[in-house]
Order: sequence, then C-alpha cells, then structure tokens
Amino acid sequence: MINSTQVSLFTLVAYLDTGVFKSLCFMIVMSVYILIVCTNLLLIVVICMNRSLHEPMYLFLCSLFVNELYGSTGLFPFILLQILSDVHTVSASCCFLQIYCVHFYGSVEIFSLAVMSYDRYVAICHPLQYNTRMTHRKVAGLSVFVWLYSMLSTLAMMSLSVPLQLCGNFIHKVYCDNYSIVKLACYDTTVNNIYGLVYIFTVIFGLIILIIYTYIRILKVCFSGSKQTRQKAVSTCTPHLASLLNFSFGCFFEIVQSRFDMSSSPIVLRIFLSIYWLACQPLFNPVMYGLNLTKIRIIIKSLGFGKRV
Repeated sequence: MINSTQVSLFTLVAYLDTGVFKSLCFMIVMSVYILIVCTNLLLIVVICMNRSLHEPMYLFLCSLFVNELYGSTGLFPFILLQILSDVHTVSASCCFLQIYCVHFYGSVEIFSLAVMSYDRYVAICHPLQYNTRMTHRKVAGLSVFVWLYSMLSTLAMMSLSVPLQLCGNFIHKVYCDNYSIVKLACYDTTVNNIYGLVYIFTVIFGLIILIIYTYIRILKVCFSGSKQTRQKAVSTCTPHLASLLNFSFGCFFEIVQSRFDMSSSPIVLRIFLSIYWLACQPLFNPVMYGLNLTKIRIIIKSLGFGKRV
C-alpha cells in the first residue's frame, strides 16, 4: 500500500507521444497562451486607465479578466513544460498547487458570471434604481465575496483531499485535478464525494439556474419595452450569455469525464474535453467582450489609431 506521505511524484498518462511534432505542439500551445495573456491584459489596462469605464459592469469584467489570466497561468506553463519533457511526472506539492489553482479559477469564474448577470438584471429591469442599488461599495463587496468565498471553498475541498492515503500515482489527464486524486485513495472517500456532489449541484448548477432565471426576466422586459431598450439589452447581454454557455459546456464536459468512464473514447477527445473549460474561456471572453461592448471597442480602436477618447 502507498500512503499519501510516500507519493512524491504523480505520473500524467494522458500525454501523447508527439515525436517530431513536439516543437509544433509547443508553438501552438505557446501561441494560444500568449494570445490569452495579451488580450486579457489589454482589456484590463483599458478598463483601469479609462475613467469612463469605471462602472459596475466593466469593473466586474476587469475582475473576470484577472481571473482568466490567473487560470490560464495555472495551466499553460505547466502543459508547455510537459510537452518538452520526455517523462510526464509532477511532484505531489506542485500537483496539489495546480489543483488549488484550477478549482479556485473555476469557482471565481462561475461566481463572477452570476454577479454580472445580477448587474445586468438591475440595469435593465430596474434602471431608475441602478445607481442606488449598484454603488461602488456594493460592487467592491460583491467582488471581495466572489474571491474570498472561492478561496475558502477551494481550501475546504483541499483539506479533504490532501490527507488521503493513496494507492497509486497515475493521473489519467494532462494536468492534476481533485477528483483524479480522490479516485487514487485507498480507503472510503464518501465525504469527498458528498462534498463534490453537493458543491456541483448547489453551487455550480444553482448559480447557472439563477443566471438563466435573471436573463429570462431580462428578456421579458426587453420584449415588452421599446426598440432602443431591446437593442441595448442585446448588445450588453449577448457576451454574458455566450460566456455562460461556453463555460457551462466546459464544466459539463469536465464533470462527465471525471465522474464516468471514458476510456473507450479517443484520447485526443479526452484531452480536448479536459482542457476546454480552462483554455477556451480565457480566449473566448476577451474576444466576445472586446467586439460586442461598444465602449470597449471604441477605446481599443482609438488606442490603435493614437487618438484620445
């Protein structure tokens, strides 16, 4: 039996032997990571440096983009090192650190989308009360709550996983994740499974249902309002809904792959599904918000042509 104190290395068995294509794979992944960093940093700088964007919606967006940088940095440098390496192993401490980073990122992401949907709900359904209900103090409080709650809930999950006695060290993914560690445990993991399922159904699904409900309310107001109201709602809500759908699909793929046996499916498909929610969301969001939100688009264009807004 191998207990948790004896497991010093984990082996990631999902990596493909790319052979002569190793350099090409490295360049593709590196290009995606550079694109993610540049686009998210650009939007963070644009929002922070322009006082006209110091509104609740854009401040929440800034927090979201910071999380995209954090989440992608917890994944891409690790994958780049693994691509270059011939032995796909990771130390136990680095593995648990990555688990924390990945799950913390996911929690902040879903809570940020929920807070942003609430902001749009107040702005469109109660426009006259918007300035009194979405004060700077409330925006700061919601942002702190999102990050603090995500940190504490992730720490609670880790406190259940780190002490587990493990009977193996093979992880069937290209990065470390919590459920892969739980499946390696020697003894009963009922508490871990209960915590994971409760979190999935109460937090993730609960927040997704809450977000959908707020947008149903928004759509009702739009259809009963003027053409101008509908156009404004569509222009501001479309990126939020697209981001939610993208993240929800990613979470669904991740949950299905973690909880069910997918060994019969092609390994390339399993790799794609395992990194979809960590790679596509940081790349997808800046493009969606940068192209669809008029204020941001105008400021970015003005920067490109060297003009002041």
